[in-house]
Amino acid sequence: MSRRRFDQAMEKMRDPDVRVREHAFDFLREHADAYVDELIAQFRAEEDLDLRCRLLELIAEARSAKALEVFRDELHGMDEPLRFWATRGLEMLDSREAERVLDGARADGLIA
Repeated sequence: MSRRRFDQAMEKMRDPDVRVREHAFDFLREHADAYVDELIAQFRAEEDLDLRCRLLELIAEARSAKALEVFRDELHGMDEPLRFWATRGLEMLDSREAERVLDGARADGLIA
């Protein structure tokens, strides 16, 4: 997948027209596994909470072990929507390490 298409989709994710944003989100969801590195970098650089949530959802859709650290970090954050998507992302990874992170977060009272 080309970086140019990713950049175009990210630009559209900021469009005022909700239909344009949803089309871009759908494109990125279809190709999340191919763009996981770009999605993680964009997530880390993004300041807008709503867009960060959408990006974390896309990262979860990628189901990549590369995202484990991102999910782990967000479980300890203050933003409830990001904790939700971090939890969901770890569940979608379905790995032993992800299960250990989830178990630790439950033991620490971070998630139910």
